[in-house]
Amino acid sequence: MTKLAVISGGLREPSSTRLLADRITAAVAAALADRNLTTTASVVELRPLGRPIIDAMLAGFASPELDSAFETVAEADGVIAVSPAFNASYSGLFKSFFDVLPEETLSDMPVLIAATGGTERHSLVLEHALRPMFSYLHAIVSPTGVYAATDDFGAQQDAGGLSARIGKAADDFARLLQACGPRARRDVFAEDLTEMERLLAGWQPRDGGDHVED
Repeated sequence: MTKLAVISGGLREPSSTRLLADRITAAVAAALADRNLTTTASVVELRPLGRPIIDAMLAGFASPELDSAFETVAEADGVIAVSPAFNASYSGLFKSFFDVLPEETLSDMPVLIAATGGTERHSLVLEHALRPMFSYLHAIVSPTGVYAATDDFGAQQDAGGLSARIGKAADDFARLLQACGPRARRDVFAEDLTEMERLLAGWQPRDGGDHVED
């Protein structure tokens, strides 16, 4: 069973960002099914988490609902992350969620990036903003992302339309998920503790004890 966490950064209801996230999720599930892999998807909707995210930034502590969202991401085998585009970048809410996400949660995590915007001129947000951010967070970013402008929704789809782009991105992501396999969750605290124990075990005082020279 491949577990997906779908992070939707839409700010309105209804949201074109959530619509794109749902379409991509369905396409990824279909692509995995073609490879005889079953899928379960859990959605993390950021809009209701706006206040808890800001509180976490200010106080350093996550609320139970935000902690539950963190757990959903940490337990996933792959992430589909979709943000609205503002001034050729991701939204502040979207970025803030990843600012407070516990360190190393996305390390070695396959991620499919996607974005929505009013016009095609924002399409470079995928390569100029989203991909560098997730690479910095040590995720494995799928080679093909999806950008959808307002005109893409409800328009008659041709060979180069939104449905075709989603299909291509989903197929690439399915291959990445299959290659990576089930993801082992990292425990950074335990890793740091093990490293400290290893260093202490290797330390030996000189002359069998403390030694102070005159």
